[in-house]
Amino acid sequence: MSRSGFAARSYRARGIILRTQKLGEADRIITLLSPELGVIRAAAKGVRRTRSKMGATLEPFMEVDAQLLVGKSLHTITQAQLRNPYGQKLVADYAAYTAAHAMVETAERLTDSEADTIAAQYRLLHGAIAALARGGLEPGTVLDSYLLRALATAGWAPSFTHCVRCGIEGPHQAINIPLGGVVCHDCRPAGSLSPSPQTVRLLAALLEGDWDTVNTSDINARGQAGNIVAAYLQWHLERAVKSLKIVERR
Repeated sequence: MSRSGFAARSYRARGIILRTQKLGEADRIITLLSPELGVIRAAAKGVRRTRSKMGATLEPFMEVDAQLLVGKSLHTITQAQLRNPYGQKLVADYAAYTAAHAMVETAERLTDSEADTIAAQYRLLHGAIAALARGGLEPGTVLDSYLLRALATAGWAPSFTHCVRCGIEGPHQAINIPLGGVVCHDCRPAGSLSPSPQTVRLLAALLEGDWDTVNTSDINARGQAGNIVAAYLQWHLERAVKSLKIVERR
């Protein structure tokens, strides 16, 4: 191949690695999310060999700068430089590690075909992964805040302050998942949930990023909120996020 032909097929991309899969005896398929190009799936040759220079870089949750070659079915990563080693920090904290897995699985679902929101979704994921890596916040609450904001960015913003049917301001005592948030007594349909008032306040705080309220919430409210967020996510994605089953909450 001529140098001009090689250059025409080569491009650079910044991204967060969402997942990896084994390919053959020594290669991997790398799935990464780029803020400009969306989800990219590419082969990384020889990265499972102990002498590979890219092996430790191309791991889940790492933010990298990659050089790629366009291919027919898979692109190929030819070089990768580490920008932020989030994965190295997350593997040392199982609760943060499991929360990060649920985040990247959700990000892949929400960005695979939504070109208009890719950059915003990338910023949300990057901020959430960085927060997990820094520590100091309960990973389950970081996850739930990320999931609610990611859904809102995708066009499915819930309401935990005003009735989703009539718009009257709360506080309200019921949440209806299909309708997208709290409902007042007059609008409440059958099958609505009845979480505690503390849980409703926590959900609003998670969506708004009110960490003072989140950090003073109790474990029961966090458990209820996590279940409601998972149900809301599944309703809109129309299937479960498998990684949520392994999330460890404190």
